Amino acid sequence: MSNITYNTDFYGWIQETAKLLRQGRISEVDMEHIIEELEDMGRSERRGLESRLTVLLAHLLKWQYQPEHRSYSWRGTIAEQRLQIRKLIVKNPSLNPELKEAVLEAYEAAVMRAYTETGLVPKTFPTTFQHTGWTVEQILDDGFYPE
Repeated sequence: MSNITYNTDFYGWIQETAKLLRQGRISEVDMEHIIEELEDMGRSERRGLESRLTVLLAHLLKWQYQPEHRSYSWRGTIAEQRLQIRKLIVKNPSLNPELKEAVLEAYEAAVMRAYTETGLVPKTFPTTFQHTGWTVEQILDDGFYPE
């Protein structure tokens, strides 16, 4: 391998590693960092799911707890997040079994986002996702808008 390393030139390292792999020169490849990067890619997909769930849940909370401010914009955000979550799961089916846990993890950030954006006090919102009374299936259902 050349003087390019993972720590000194990440992009160059990627290019060089891809070249070595295409040439079948596996023994010259920095396997430790390849494994690390592959694991990080998986975590990135999971973070993307949680991020979309946070936005979705925050908007559902705002929808329920600030009905006087409901708008087409909120409805559009809810619909967009549902669509993107479905697409993410179709492209990454192994995320599906992690969906419930991801919802539980995203909920705290969703509450913070909802109270920051609405000006309502945090105790306005249920303390946990389970206390909302919603199901994972409901929040992903295009017809579900909490009252």
